[in-house]
Amino acid sequence: MNDTEKLALPAPAEIRAHLDDYVIGQDDAKKVLSVAVYNHYKRINYAAMEGGDLELKKSNILMIGPTGSGKTLVTSTLAKALDVPFAVSDATTIHTSKDIENVIASLIQNAGYNIKRAERGIIYIDEIDKLAKRYRASGEGIQQAFLRTIEGTIASIPVQDRGTVQIDTNNMLFIAGGAFVGLSSIVQSRKGDTSASLLSESELIREALPDDLAKFGLIPEFVGRMPVIVSLSALDRAALIDALTKPKNALVKQYEKMFAMDGIELVFTQESLERVADKAIELKTGARGLRTVMEESMRDIMYSVPSEKNLCKITITGDVISKKGTAVFDRVQAKGEFELEPAPVNPARSTTALAD
Repeated sequence: MNDTEKLALPAPAEIRAHLDDYVIGQDDAKKVLSVAVYNHYKRINYAAMEGGDLELKKSNILMIGPTGSGKTLVTSTLAKALDVPFAVSDATTIHTSKDIENVIASLIQNAGYNIKRAERGIIYIDEIDKLAKRYRASGEGIQQAFLRTIEGTIASIPVQDRGTVQIDTNNMLFIAGGAFVGLSSIVQSRKGDTSASLLSESELIREALPDDLAKFGLIPEFVGRMPVIVSLSALDRAALIDALTKPKNALVKQYEKMFAMDGIELVFTQESLERVADKAIELKTGARGLRTVMEESMRDIMYSVPSEKNLCKITITGDVISKKGTAVFDRVQAKGEFELEPAPVNPARSTTALAD
């Protein structure tokens, strides 16, 4: 064995099953990602073996999908499934190589300052499409600054309260994601045939080639270091409703738990779930909009409930979400309310009884 400890690696099907517990839809994307991360960490295990005489190149991942399609969720869930440290950053906040160092510093901190563990972590860079020249004149220079780090290098990283540490990025998995608005048109134009016009946006993006990404504004060197391309689709109404209730950490389950801690049963009607999904669609932020709608709809209720007495059940209707009505409160009667008061004494009857 060399210095790299082998990882206990679940099979792609097991990784996919874990993703299914938390991520709604995106079946093709989850399958591609499960295979990609399995191969990445199998490569690390191979490097840990004595006599490994073949150098296996790593394959970083580029995720393309609209806002709210689950890019951040699926990457963080992958890290949990594999029990590796995870860090996330936004490309719009990266301006210099110092900012790139800060992302790696975050990963080190999330690894409990265990450098060997951090070296096998996952870094997700969101909004990577915003580094295209069409959005940002300095974007190409930042892409260039990323190259060595993504491919693999020994980096000197300043870490708060720890000084400067040396870390090898060769075994880190870098996943970049973005909406890439307009990429489907580039693919359709390249294909040029009538069949391309019948494909959905996500289907077109699945057929994106490095040249298409170069035309969009990513430099070829950067694209070359992201050989696995994953396409995610926008969530439709049914998928958004499922996202509210089915994942292990679904929003509805979170709210139910919060109210159960106060001894209150919280019930969402089917109509209320449909209204939440519809309002999230109006926001055009996909699954991310679900929490926004729920927080806005539940705020007044969560404010008033701790002051209410004898509540046992709250029902959220569609009118609550549409702000056309209030929640239905069911109460238990206090113990004293069941006790019968003694019948009043009739003075006249008492006097007569005494006389008799």
